[in-house]
Amino acid sequence: MQYVRTIGWVLLTAFVVMFLMMNWGEGQEVRIWPSSDGDNLLVEWPVGVIAVAFFLLGLVPMWLYHRGAKWSLNRRIRSLESAVKSNALARHDPSAPEHAAPEHATPEPAPSAASPVSKPSGKGIADLSDIDSE
Repeated sequence: MQYVRTIGWVLLTAFVVMFLMMNWGEGQEVRIWPSSDGDNLLVEWPVGVIAVAFFLLGLVPMWLYHRGAKWSLNRRIRSLESAVKSNALARHDPSAPEHAAPEHATPEPAPSAASPVSKPSGKGIADLSDIDSE
């Protein structure tokens, strides 16, 4: 999948370069900051540079937020995975003493065939109130 990512970056770079070349004509005045004497701080830039600058101005904060959230979630996942791993190791620790069964322990008796469980009557759910009368 690395080649798909590489192709994407190459296409994006080619698009940006083509956009800049097509819009590199006459510069446009951009008012950066108004001053108190009525003059404005003006910068003359090509349209392509202005467009890329404002695109990056919007993209970079969102990209930084995404990377921060991803980092935070990865930290949480690693901590939960380590807690699960340590729990699993604590349960199956071969160095921990196991509870040995006493030598003279008697097994629990198996349930007998004459258990108090009643046989199904074959009646529907609506007729369950009649079971007690039989």
